[in-house]
Amino acid sequence: MAAARLAQAGVETIILDEKLAWEKPCGGGITYKAYHQYPFLLENTTPKRSVTATTLSEPRGGSVTMRLRHPLLIYSRFDLNKMLLERAEESGARLEKERVTALERTGERWAVRTRSGTIDADYVVVATGARNSLKNVGTEWSAQDTMCAMGYWVPEEREGIDIQFFPNFEGYIWVFPRCGHLSVGICGKGEPSQKVKDRLHAYMEEHGISRKDATFYGHLIPALERPSWRSNRVSGEGWVAVGDAAGLVDPVTGEGLYYAIRSGDLAAEAVLSERHAPSERHAFYRSLLHGEFIEDLTFGAGLAKRFFIQQVMFSSVPARMIELMRHSPRMREIVQDLFAGKQGYLDLKQRILENLNGTMREIVVGGMLGHRIVKAPE
Repeated sequence: MAAARLAQAGVETIILDEKLAWEKPCGGGITYKAYHQYPFLLENTTPKRSVTATTLSEPRGGSVTMRLRHPLLIYSRFDLNKMLLERAEESGARLEKERVTALERTGERWAVRTRSGTIDADYVVVATGARNSLKNVGTEWSAQDTMCAMGYWVPEEREGIDIQFFPNFEGYIWVFPRCGHLSVGICGKGEPSQKVKDRLHAYMEEHGISRKDATFYGHLIPALERPSWRSNRVSGEGWVAVGDAAGLVDPVTGEGLYYAIRSGDLAAEAVLSERHAPSERHAFYRSLLHGEFIEDLTFGAGLAKRFFIQQVMFSSVPARMIELMRHSPRMREIVQDLFAGKQGYLDLKQRILENLNGTMREIVVGGMLGHRIVKAPE
């Protein structure tokens, strides 16, 4: 995204990527918010699925199936990456299949070291993902600020999405239908990776999803704790970080594609800004992120553990949410908008307060958002 916009503006732009298009374990879902803002994500010839049937499950809460008003577009990550790279190349960016081994700052310039040599650059956009080996750029985090994601490319077909929650587990299992195969995976934190993998295998066996001929993928995803958002290093003199390299991932859902795409666009906007001196553009980029979604993601980080781990009337919050969705059209509307990316975390509490009444409001707001309603004595 950043390269396409910079190249379109006439800036000599080079993409250094050691893998180019490659598969990943994540679902590959593009939300309504993303394709509404960037219609090319919908209007293209790249293979994708438009999915509306979504089932949410939790052992004690049962299941509920929801029809999405705004479909979720599901791509193979190989196909999506390929489309974005080709779009950048068609805009004038140069693609080089190279690994960046080091960045060295000399005055106002960068020496970008690769296995083939050195490239001289004015500005660097860091899009290395969560496993960033370039220690002087990009966000910094502890082990508590990440979650593992692992899954399988399964040669099967189905129509709808399945999301499986578990009591006392900060994460979930997903089954996403893609073109010609399924993405079946799990993301979570707070448990050893082997235990997380065992959860996924048990689910696949229980639901008749075979691992025969399936390809396994593992990955690391940023899941910043709330204090880490306040010190998150997203830019510096002569560089900006985007997507996972900037920690820009929803701490509740683990969704990162919208934030990667949008931050790439904002990175280009900052680099191209004529209203700011080159030495000010990294600060401008940071202000753009804060103006769009940093505050919302920070607030979401505070909700994540309460949502997944906290007990509400002897059950988990996802279980109560599923039970409410079966009986409350308004609750289904809220979850619809969360899936579409239209509902943020900062105003979620107020919307629930306005739409749910009495005991139902106390259960949902108290459990999900940590708000306690104290009743005066009669």
